[in-house]
Amino acid sequence: MAEDCLFCKIRDGEIPSEILNRNEHCFVIRDIAPTTPTHLLVIPVQHFTYLTGLTPEFQHTIGAMFDVAKSMAETEGIAESGYRLVINQGEQSGQQVPHLHLHVLGGRAMGSLA
Repeated sequence: MAEDCLFCKIRDGEIPSEILNRNEHCFVIRDIAPTTPTHLLVIPVQHFTYLTGLTPEFQHTIGAMFDVAKSMAETEGIAESGYRLVINQGEQSGQQVPHLHLHVLGGRAMGSLA
């Protein structure tokens, strides 16, 4: 665990949060400042800050994160209408917590990112 990592503290129960889904690779919480009606965070159990720090052994975790994102989109009722998956990397991208995580965004129409 990174010493002051918010997500590691949630993972370890030091900060209370409703965990919507959890497996050996990742867990899911709702974003506390949602930008869409459905805004979930899929967070790996193992602490990593950036994709550049990942090793090949982490491929199972990345796969699990996307599987859980798909499952949660179905559970939240946004799979049919569509949803966006986002991983922000670094300060200029908007990454606010220095622990790799996947945003699941949906519940309203979204414009193009370009």
